Amino acid sequence: MSRLRFRKIAVIARAPASGSGGRIGAACREIAAVAGDFGATVAVEPALAAAAPGLATVDLRAHSVDLVISLGGDGTLLRTARLLFERDIPVLGINFGSLGFLTSVSATGIGESLRSVLDGDFFVERRQTLAAEIRDAAGEARLSFAVLNDAVVHKAGAAQVVHLDMWVGRQDDLEEIGSFSGDGVILSTPTGSTAYSLSAGGPIIVPQLNCFLVTPILPHTLALRPVVVPGDEEITVAALDGRDPLYLTVDGQEGGTVRPNERVVVRMGAFKVPLVRLPGHSFFATLRRKLSWAARPAGDG
Repeated sequence: MSRLRFRKIAVIARAPASGSGGRIGAACREIAAVAGDFGATVAVEPALAAAAPGLATVDLRAHSVDLVISLGGDGTLLRTARLLFERDIPVLGINFGSLGFLTSVSATGIGESLRSVLDGDFFVERRQTLAAEIRDAAGEARLSFAVLNDAVVHKAGAAQVVHLDMWVGRQDDLEEIGSFSGDGVILSTPTGSTAYSLSAGGPIIVPQLNCFLVTPILPHTLALRPVVVPGDEEITVAALDGRDPLYLTVDGQEGGTVRPNERVVVRMGAFKVPLVRLPGHSFFATLRRKLSWAARPAGDG
């Protein structure tokens, strides 16, 4: 049982498309009804005002809340986490998407699950983040990003092979990892190890480990494999000849152009994202349920 008590609840969701507002609106009303039974109030982000008439709106960048509920898939939860970086506000993910690996509750179990949470029957799982920077030729950070899943360095524009050089270590003590040609490289948290990195052949990493993962994307050599890096290291990535324009994409949602002679530097972030979990929703239980990982063959007792 958790001692946390939630009195101010905010709801985040992708703006409803035509024909889907009813589902989102119904979920918002159900959340508000359950919260009211516990003396809590519910507000929605402004984009949901039309789908949930009668509920107040809230700007998470300007107002304080105790709990944020994300209605959608992993992309919506990632956007929610990005709005709350360094705010230490717990996030409960309700899956309205397909896989929903990061979300904790199915869309059909909103009422029962929320009652459990508001009754204190939950735990908080803190997920490590990354800090990613695009540094100019002088070594100064020009753009900075907080990352929950992954930072991907790839070719800007048309799909082409990219030639990358990589180093490990702090900027005054770099050791070259090596160079390669391919479609790019994924730098992911343990949380992100079950996302794009997994599709690119990377390993699954338990979220509690203090490390991050370097996964080449379709490298033009069989000798280059994913590498797990200790959490106190940094990874630096640059175009091999210094001239090819690159792009950095963060959590599949934002990013920036890496100009000629610039570098991408990634290290562990100082902040951990608090995700609300229900009993029985452990990391390995989620692997078995969402990915059919290590499932028993049919007919085994």
